Amino acid sequence: MLVKTFGSACYGVKAITITIEVDASPGFGFSMVGLPDNAVKESQQRISTALQTIGLRMPGRKIIINMAPADIRKEGSAYDLPLAVGILAASGQLNGEKTGQYMLMGELSLDGFLRPISGALPIAIQARSEGFRGFILPEENAREAAVVNKLDVYGVKTLQEVIDFFNGAGALQPLEVNTREEFAQQSAAYDVDFSDVKGQENVKRALEIAAAGGHNMIMIGPPGAGKTMLAKRLPTILPPLSLQEALETTKIHSVAGKLGKNTGLISQRPFRSPHHTVSNVGLVGGGSHPQPGEISLAHNGVLFLDELPEFQRTVLEVMRQPLEDREITVSRAKYSVDYPANFMLVASMNPCPCGNYNHPEKKCLCPPGTVQKYLSRLSGPLLDRIDIHIEIVPVPFAKLSEMEPSENSAAVRERVIRARQVQERRFAGEQGIHNNAMMPSRLLKKYCTLTSECSALLKNAMERMGLSARAYDRILKVSRTIADLAGAENLSPDHLAEAIQYRSLDREGWAG
Repeated sequence: MLVKTFGSACYGVKAITITIEVDASPGFGFSMVGLPDNAVKESQQRISTALQTIGLRMPGRKIIINMAPADIRKEGSAYDLPLAVGILAASGQLNGEKTGQYMLMGELSLDGFLRPISGALPIAIQARSEGFRGFILPEENAREAAVVNKLDVYGVKTLQEVIDFFNGAGALQPLEVNTREEFAQQSAAYDVDFSDVKGQENVKRALEIAAAGGHNMIMIGPPGAGKTMLAKRLPTILPPLSLQEALETTKIHSVAGKLGKNTGLISQRPFRSPHHTVSNVGLVGGGSHPQPGEISLAHNGVLFLDELPEFQRTVLEVMRQPLEDREITVSRAKYSVDYPANFMLVASMNPCPCGNYNHPEKKCLCPPGTVQKYLSRLSGPLLDRIDIHIEIVPVPFAKLSEMEPSENSAAVRERVIRARQVQERRFAGEQGIHNNAMMPSRLLKKYCTLTSECSALLKNAMERMGLSARAYDRILKVSRTIADLAGAENLSPDHLAEAIQYRSLDREGWAG
């Protein structure tokens, strides 16, 4: 008897439906075709033992299983459930009339319980698009999949529950999640706040500008000045995720297996902070079993690289293309996958190996030329993609001991949201451009026109401070964001002057 069940394979951040054909005919033997990997082949032992545990048995017949399309490699243990249901239906131990109406995924333990899987959300989206009646999966993943409307999602604990459901001996209740209500409640619930930070008003201002325009940023300062503390609070002043952005972000984390148990939509912007020993693949994604990297996990959020010069140069250079294109294409001999990568890069670094260069009180102990050598670990093309350079000095005791709270994140976020709304209206007719940081040169001429006074100021600054030509566009973009925060229609010398001071690393002679 031939029976078909359906599972799914994640390819990039999308899912592809896998048709599992099971034929039980007279004879003996068990064979599986369709490019299954070792984890899929080993399902025979897991299924056999699980069936014995619940009082059933593997049929004493010749079983042939085909997983189509046969040219796509099937990986992982999540196919245990559709394989087990297909085997039982083909051998007459389960009513197979309704099995083709449901997507099935789940890893079996030897006692018949189901273990969680990765990629439940993209699988649910694909199941709905192909008209499946429902999706049956482990209970721990049900909340994640239930985000998708117009699809019945059943979270189950054991294989026996699935068997009873198809045989009509037991009912399953679909899980319902009020996505919008739950999303609204959690979107602003952060554990940290800008009010925790004492002093550093100039850095807070730079972070506000970066958040308002989507600008990349680097902070340079001695150890203990608060670089990491400030960076961790950047997501609290970014505009809340939209439902579409939350769905995109959750899909990536789902495929990577980074969602916790019983987790629905990700409601807060991600903040990823990989260690400086991260590899190329760890940062951009890929591998023998393609997975999203840290860049994609930071999609719609912040990628924070602490101690930037300590990262391998080859690792840093792979970020250049994603910073421009907002997407990563991982191409290998056997596959090519696309991962989204629309993120804000925030980096921090000490000014020199000892950390005290330009310190107001401590003396730098580095020998001559060391500061320039340390900075040269960062390539010009990478720094070219960072709009804001801000120097940080340690907070004096008088500021640290102040009891009066600083401005909180909610107040800053309101200003950022208003500036972003201005940019949304400005770029409404432009495909793929949502903030000032994304502006190409053709739009700079349109939205960043300079008066004669502004032109003279910018010309004078570039000549006297030795600013590089690459700083020109960055200064205009940051100036446009400063003007948006101020509610100004046109750029003024004040806006330009503030933007110019955020190009520390472009100054000739900064490193001695």
